[in-house]
Amino acid sequence: MRLYNTLVNKKQELKTIREGKVGLYICGITAYDSCHVGHARSAVVFDIITRYLRYRGYDVTYVKNFTDVDDKIIGKANAEGTDIATIAERYIKEHNDDMGALGVVPPTVTPRATEYIGGMIKLIETLIAKGLAYVMDGDVYYAVSKFYGYGKLSGRSLDDMIAGARVDVNERKNNPLDFALWKASKEGEPWWESPWGKGRPGWHIECSVMSQHLLGDTFDIHGGGEDLIFPHHENEIAQSEGASGKPLANYWMHNGFVRINKEKMSKSLGNFFTIKDMLASYQPEVLRFFMIQTHYRSPADFSGDSLAEARQGLERCYTALKAIKDALAGHVVPAGIPDQLTGQDEAFYKIVAELPQKFQEAMDDDFNSAKAIGHIFDAVRHINAFAGKSFAATPAALFVVDVARRNLLEIGNVLGLFLMDPDDYFDRDRTLEVAKRGLDTTLILQLIGERNAARAAKDWQKADEIRKALAEMKVVLKDTPTDTLWQIE
Repeated sequence: MRLYNTLVNKKQELKTIREGKVGLYICGITAYDSCHVGHARSAVVFDIITRYLRYRGYDVTYVKNFTDVDDKIIGKANAEGTDIATIAERYIKEHNDDMGALGVVPPTVTPRATEYIGGMIKLIETLIAKGLAYVMDGDVYYAVSKFYGYGKLSGRSLDDMIAGARVDVNERKNNPLDFALWKASKEGEPWWESPWGKGRPGWHIECSVMSQHLLGDTFDIHGGGEDLIFPHHENEIAQSEGASGKPLANYWMHNGFVRINKEKMSKSLGNFFTIKDMLASYQPEVLRFFMIQTHYRSPADFSGDSLAEARQGLERCYTALKAIKDALAGHVVPAGIPDQLTGQDEAFYKIVAELPQKFQEAMDDDFNSAKAIGHIFDAVRHINAFAGKSFAATPAALFVVDVARRNLLEIGNVLGLFLMDPDDYFDRDRTLEVAKRGLDTTLILQLIGERNAARAAKDWQKADEIRKALAEMKVVLKDTPTDTLWQIE
């Protein structure tokens, strides 16, 4: 397995500290507002990475934190006349509900910053003792100029950062780049006792303490969104490595931004969408499919067209699963491979039997889910052709179709896809699309009934007219030997 390490700007072979085990730390949300599609992308990316590592046999300890004390949380609590615990608890629960709906497997551990205040104070004391931090009127700052290698993750030199720094309003700092480890409490703010007086931790110190407490001074993989490379992850390195003298993580992984209509998603631009809002209009697997279609390090362009494309792609896969379900219905699949596969059976078997290996090769190359989806589409195309209307349920054909089913579901389980019965998936999709577009289900069913009656009477002109009327409503029909299925385009 090879993964891209931001620290060295290239792919490297994965060599874990302990054989067969992976320690993974991901920076979680600051719990002050609803999660948006940017949070969804990071969550889905590292969910799939965790699932795949486990699929490949690794024992993964996945740690993802919650920041439950922060300026934004305090501001919201003060605005609502409540405390930070109430605000944090509200949005942590909402986050967990969103993640559950998206099919994200819960992390092994989900620490909260306020549970580790004592450890933060000890780390700050160590940094002060080593001359890497200083106290200013109850605040404690990290002296970035004292840490050799500051900027190595982001590829920035200290001189360039200082030259480009804006004039800092806090003239008490020795250097405009120095960052807060501990903040003296202000009136109306939560506080904890410390050697420097009443106060609370800075943002960056939280992750240093939680990651090292749960995974060790050095662990395998640290990840998050690319917006965290600087300053958050850069500062984590300075704090942790400054105190321990050891590398914090051997591999640094970062997912790309979500862009809305090719612009960076931003609350200030008003172009962000909450997960809750999106799940009211799209099935969770559609959102996952959208995230997976693009390599995790590349930006993902979020738009109505891109979601429609994801929905269409996922529909192709579920159409194949539906074809498999119908082909196997009422038949007994042979327990072992038939004595001899020939012709189409042999050719189809080769395609679907190779799918897991092709999937693994793609994912072993820096978790290239986009390439993996390409292999799935190729298999799906052959499945829809092989298990279609002309399917002959011979023992050999049943065996290879079942191989296709098992392999597609095995891969889907790694990606968090194909987890529904295909009939249930299409029912749910139809319900969402009808509601979203304001269509009348009763009218649609009435027209389908009239068309079926016209076909039975061999009134082909009337049947075609009704089909065209339904097509104008974006209703697509599929006639089967026993029924007429319908879906929204």
